Amino acid sequence: MNNTATLARSITWASSKQSYIIAILLADKDLVDDCLRAYAYFRWADDVVDVFLHNVDERLVFIRRQKALVEKFYRDERSDDLSPEEEMLADLIGHDRGTNSGLLSFIRNFMSVLEFDARRKGCLVDKHELIMYSVCLGTAVMDGIQYFIGNGHQYPRIEGRCLAVSGAHITHMLRDMLDDIPVGFINIPHEYLDMQGISAQDVTSEQFRAWVRERVELARHFFREGKRYIDGLEVLRCKLAGFWYCARFEHVLDAIECDGYQLRAEYNECRKLAVWMEMAWLGVAVTLKHFARRIRRAFPRLKPRIALSSDVNLRSYHLE
Repeated sequence: MNNTATLARSITWASSKQSYIIAILLADKDLVDDCLRAYAYFRWADDVVDVFLHNVDERLVFIRRQKALVEKFYRDERSDDLSPEEEMLADLIGHDRGTNSGLLSFIRNFMSVLEFDARRKGCLVDKHELIMYSVCLGTAVMDGIQYFIGNGHQYPRIEGRCLAVSGAHITHMLRDMLDDIPVGFINIPHEYLDMQGISAQDVTSEQFRAWVRERVELARHFFREGKRYIDGLEVLRCKLAGFWYCARFEHVLDAIECDGYQLRAEYNECRKLAVWMEMAWLGVAVTLKHFARRIRRAFPRLKPRIALSSDVNLRSYHLE
């Protein structure tokens, strides 16, 4: 294991043990270290933009450097002034599996997300900008999942492919909103604030809660439609990653609904033992349905009750 792999494992474990475990369990064995490099590099870059750089000029200089490094690494050029985190990016790109592998799209879309954050900190944004923010994030995450899991498999690239991830991003913004607003990341469009005559700080107002409800309903819709795509995938590990990713954020939506759409500073639901047990059972349920479907295809004359016996317990997870 080289230095960048060791650093990537350290950063990922410290930042998100769930992401670390999922990468170890589900990524292709020869891509585990690259999966961790990808997570760790963008975790570091996101912290630089959000926390460590305090004005827009500094943030944009940083983003321009990272984008230039991406292009340089894809030309097989190296620099002598790389930080340890940038060395992770160099190794990640150096291992790219080839043209149209999905890795470059993953990297460029995440760079677009970082650049948007670098520019808009402290500013109001409009509805269109927030939509494109979620589209870039959704495309990046789905490209990443399908690059690191089942690499080389011809995944269907159809409409709705990234909807589940967009639903997760909407939920993520709601979950972090009370922390984000004071530091200048305002994820409610200025058109709505102007129309309702409120500010982003009026989080307890009826108008703000009505907007939260609309976002929760939209995220639910995206999850329902997006999971149809995930459920149709042939690679079980990718399917598991997708459903676990959705479930993690759907628990946050449950909490927001229980609170009457009043946002709070912390959502610790995903740390509860019961939730982890439910996630484990979800993995079992997804696996059972996956193999039941394969059996039906291999033996179409078998009686339906064989498949139905594994479907009955899946309905609470919206897998039917």
